[in-house]
This record gives sequence, structure tokens and C-alpha cells, in this order.
Amino acid sequence: MKIYRSLVLASLFFSACSKTPPTEPDLIKTATIKDIMDSMVDPSAEFLFESVVTIADEHGITEKAPQTDAEWKEVRNRAVILLEAPNLLAMNGRKVAQPGEKPQRPEIELGPDEIQRLVDADRGRFIKHARALQDAALVLLKAIDNRDKQALFDGLTQVDKACENCHLEYWYPNDKKAAQR
Repeated sequence: MKIYRSLVLASLFFSACSKTPPTEPDLIKTATIKDIMDSMVDPSAEFLFESVVTIADEHGITEKAPQTDAEWKEVRNRAVILLEAPNLLAMNGRKVAQPGEKPQRPEIELGPDEIQRLVDADRGRFIKHARALQDAALVLLKAIDNRDKQALFDGLTQVDKACENCHLEYWYPNDKKAAQR
């Protein structure tokens, strides 16, 4: 009986060691990077940037920040989108744009085919940019969970930097004005 048990344990051990690592599931990727940016990243980032602001005008200084549980929850939901969207952006096989799509500002932006070549040439670098957005979103989540308005504001600076660094490399690398900001 001991020998049989030892053989079973040994075969289980060796079969567990010899398994190939799991691969990315074959998921449908109909949305493009541009689609994800337009539908998830941009609206969520814009919402967050507008959620904590200081306005100085002829009426004085007005500070806007989440106050109620519902407002904090909505801000948190938008931060979660910024945290998870990069996973979608970085999926293998994700295309930059639909075939034939043109840049909105061709005088500044590269065309989708050119952007796709840049992304494909160094996916690791593109994924690094996506990870920078995730890291910034994690800062936001911590600030939100602590209901720390100043940390939320500071974290948004990191989000802006993560987005801009990626855009400067892939979307408008030749825009001298943007590179100087």
C-alpha cells in the first residue's frame, strides 16, 4: 500500500511539474485601443480631473471635491476603470484602430498604421506605459479609499503624466509643443 501511495504521489508531482504554463485565453478583441481610450479611459480620466479642482475667479476661491458617499463611490468606480483599462489595452492582438480610420488631427497625430507599427515594434515598452497608468490609478484608489482629497489631486498629476508619456511616444511624437509641457 505504501508503494502504491508513493507511486501515486510521485506521478502527481511529476505531472504538476511538467504542465506548460497557461496561455492567454482566446478572447474576442473587437474593440481597438482607440475604442477603449474613447469609451473608458478618456471619460473616466476627465470625470476624475473634474472631481477635484480649485477654481479661482472674481467670486474668490472655490474648491470642488467629492463629499458624499455616493460621490466618493462614483470617483472610485472611475479610478477602477483606469486601473483595469490598461489590461485591455495591452492584450496581445489588440489593434490600434479600425481599418481605414484616420487621425482626428493629422497635422499633429500619427496615423493608426504608423502607431500600430510603433506598438508592435516594442510591445514591452507599450505595456510599460499601460502599467504606468495602472500604477497611477492605484495611487488614486488609495487616496479615494482614505478620502484624501489632496492625495487624489496629486495622484491625478501622475495619471496625466502616464497618459502624456504614452501619447508623446505613440500618438504625437513630433508635436514639439506637447513635448515641452
